[in-house]
Amino acid sequence: MPDELQWMHPEFAPECLNSGCRAPPMPQCDSACCHCRARGDQSAWPCGLFPSSASFSPPSLSGRIPPWLQGTLLRNGPGMHTVGDSRYNHWFDGLALLHSFTIRDGEVYYRSKYLKSDTYNANVEANRIVVSEFGTMAYPDPCKNIFSKAFSYLSHTIPDFTDNCLINIMRCGEDFYATTETNYMRRINPQTLETLEKVDYRKYVAINLATAHPHYDEAGNVLNMGTSIVDKGRTKYVIFKIPATVPEANRKGKSPLKHTEVFCSIPSRSLLSPSYYHSFGVTQNYVVFLEQPFRLDILKMATAYMRGVSWASCMAFHREDKTHIHIIDQRTRKPVPTRFYTDAMVVFHHVNAYEEGGCIVFDVITYKDSSLYDLFYLANLNQDFEENSRLTSVPTLRRFAVPLHVDGNAEVGTNLIKVASTTATALKERDDQVYCQPELLLEGLELPQINYTHNGKPYRYVFAAGVQWSPIPTQILKYDTLTKSSLRWGEESCWPAEPLFVPAPGAKDEDDGVILSAIVSTDPQKLPFLLILDAKSFTELARASLAVEMHLDLHGLFIPDADGAARNQATSETDHRAEHGGT
Repeated sequence: MPDELQWMHPEFAPECLNSGCRAPPMPQCDSACCHCRARGDQSAWPCGLFPSSASFSPPSLSGRIPPWLQGTLLRNGPGMHTVGDSRYNHWFDGLALLHSFTIRDGEVYYRSKYLKSDTYNANVEANRIVVSEFGTMAYPDPCKNIFSKAFSYLSHTIPDFTDNCLINIMRCGEDFYATTETNYMRRINPQTLETLEKVDYRKYVAINLATAHPHYDEAGNVLNMGTSIVDKGRTKYVIFKIPATVPEANRKGKSPLKHTEVFCSIPSRSLLSPSYYHSFGVTQNYVVFLEQPFRLDILKMATAYMRGVSWASCMAFHREDKTHIHIIDQRTRKPVPTRFYTDAMVVFHHVNAYEEGGCIVFDVITYKDSSLYDLFYLANLNQDFEENSRLTSVPTLRRFAVPLHVDGNAEVGTNLIKVASTTATALKERDDQVYCQPELLLEGLELPQINYTHNGKPYRYVFAAGVQWSPIPTQILKYDTLTKSSLRWGEESCWPAEPLFVPAPGAKDEDDGVILSAIVSTDPQKLPFLLILDAKSFTELARASLAVEMHLDLHGLFIPDADGAARNQATSETDHRAEHGGT
């Protein structure tokens, strides 16, 4: 067994830091929070949404792991929802819990730790929630006098958002960061899951919010988007690039973040009501951004603290409006001047985009409204959540096509799409305006993934979690965009996490590899497990069962062991940053 993984055995499990706690040691968490501070009464909530395990034994492996599969699956998601006697309002507000599965020589090793963010530390120290999250407004000191309270209200008009980075893991050069949708990230050690320094995007680019779904080019450069709110009288969407490496002369002790450059800015259609977006798309030459009518009300957000409401209450879907499709040329770094639009919709996840026959084809998971977010308020969660919670809109995979050039001689009403891969249409309304209607590919899927070597290029397969009217996934599916057929894996009482595709060495086919998914169980008698599927046949290869009550997570990534040597060196060289003021 590798030395750095020995602590996962019970005899190496750290004791609770609270001397009065009688709970058994928990190797997946190294602080008192999980024993004493975060227990609360979660008995009425569905098993699988909230981790509360108090014992651990090594994973039990069945099947055979392919010998070539060597590396670490890193996952991130909300883990702690009660602190002392206080409770978050929304499942997406929970304090971030990282967990990892290290696969080596046919064996699996598991560990997890809470992200030790400033938010986490402040809450644990106060033994209650004192930092606001998107669905929960917190008040640090209810005993302040009227003058102190007035000052607090003023300071929250432009809020300093949380660093509870619970959504995804981002790679930047040789560093890894836990990310969320605010301007903060937390660097982490991908091997030990230790929390390192806090990074503020605003030191490098003028944004208040950022997506947790960046893109990576073949050189490893990061392309991401964020929103700049009323900066110099303008609200805009900012596309920025972070290089994979630092110039040799500036390399020592410096992060690639210091070399972040603004790629392009797109003015918001509304100064005080910018669009909310969770992701965006890229092709080899273009960026695809959807300015959807699911908007933040900045004036309401500025007064939310004073009014005692959450920032989530300041978001609204405007079904009477349009969704505007922005296409940005990566070569000129300017938007394509034609105005493209479609009907009102909500998109959380882009699947992929590519160029074909003078068009951009892009696939997204769409909703007809914003009901998904509302279902995860904790007041709505109970043991019958899966059966009784119903979306008013099924998540649907739709394919859009956008012409890069509009024929000035074409008549109004002409369909400008002439490619074979889709029946989507783009109807000319004016020389500078086109109405896009998508092709419906498949209903009932979310958390999409692809073979990332095909990102921004023509592709065939979508791997996703299968959902229907309930937002909780109950299957994993593989959808073939060419034949329109699908394969599925499912098991009773199992909730699968986002499926990640890992390509096999020397793969020739797009689906030559495996699917990794962390599976939680709604049955207390059934252990959670890491599932490994053959991506081509969608048959089970192996599973590693864990004697922990594992949580349902959100997103993550796989780090092949081929990156290990460089990562180890980078970690040893850069972990001193927290002691020297960060990046």
